[in-house]
Amino acid sequence: MTSPAVNAEITPLQERLIDLIKTNGPISIADYMTDALGHPHEGYYMSSSPVGAEGDFITAPEISQIFGELIGLWLVQSWTDMGSPPAFNLVEIGPGRGALMADILRAARLRPEFVNAATIWLVETSGRLRHEQQRRLRTESAAIQWADAFSDVAPGPTLLVANELFDCLPIRQFIRTKTSWRERLVGLADDDQALAFTIDKTPAHPSLILPSVEETTAGDIFEICEGGQALTTEIAQYLIENSGRALIIDYGHLASGFGDTLQAVRDHAYWPPLSSPGRADITAHIDFEALGRAAFEAGAAVYGPITQGAFLERLGLSLRVERLCKTISPAEAHEIKQSAHRISAPSQMGEIFKAFCLSSPDLPAPAGFEGE
Repeated sequence: MTSPAVNAEITPLQERLIDLIKTNGPISIADYMTDALGHPHEGYYMSSSPVGAEGDFITAPEISQIFGELIGLWLVQSWTDMGSPPAFNLVEIGPGRGALMADILRAARLRPEFVNAATIWLVETSGRLRHEQQRRLRTESAAIQWADAFSDVAPGPTLLVANELFDCLPIRQFIRTKTSWRERLVGLADDDQALAFTIDKTPAHPSLILPSVEETTAGDIFEICEGGQALTTEIAQYLIENSGRALIIDYGHLASGFGDTLQAVRDHAYWPPLSSPGRADITAHIDFEALGRAAFEAGAAVYGPITQGAFLERLGLSLRVERLCKTISPAEAHEIKQSAHRISAPSQMGEIFKAFCLSSPDLPAPAGFEGE
């Protein structure tokens, strides 16, 4: 069992969870993440502005405008591949502060017909972040609508982007004991005043798809993101019915494997995941193999994943940097090059982050994924 960090404060949500566990017993990690991130009053995304230098973490669109510009051009090409429909949905799930969509639209203005045809849907549950999105995008000419869930998006040809969304969807963890898989839960520390990990007393339900006990070792941890697989299936089915593509960019591993990837970040530093719930961002690595399997079983075409660095280079990152640096000062050019390095270099975000595309089967291979 673990104790909270020395500097951790006792949050109202932590007190609520302690009372809940005292009454009903330990809860799943998925339920813990759901409350810690999305509780209506005390959840992290509901009560803070997490993104950016003044928040707890920074995303690629906040680091370099080139990231969003290249994705914007990718979307324009995808719209062309779809036959340039005169009306379509441009959807972003988890749009943060609106930086990515602003950069997408700036690049897309090279094709005014694209912007004129688009109805923008921002799928966002945080009122605070919606306000920031509205402020940043207030001068855009395209029609913008907000939705609480992807299921609220109207039918029609659709292009969808999700950057660093799936990593914050709740996971369940299972640990291999001597004889069986058992779920790792969130319970109470010995003094009943702090949260701590514990293990379910009974084996995992047989309906769960877990690795064979005979082929694993005691202590192995296996993670399942049921919400991520369900959302992938929903997006895939929607694209098949309406035509279109979804570009998913996130960090994770190419193949299903073992290990504890649950982590929290606060003030741009690692934070104990069970300390001060509601005050830190909690994430887990994406199992891209599981997402690809869900999309494929739903009938969608699946491309990738490939590393973010490779994807951005295929879209012209180096050429864009070179062009931008021609007419600016050396200091400004250095900043642009450093930002581009941060989002693409293997030692930075370029290797651990992956790009992954779902498509209706009627469309050709998307730009950047040829041969995948």
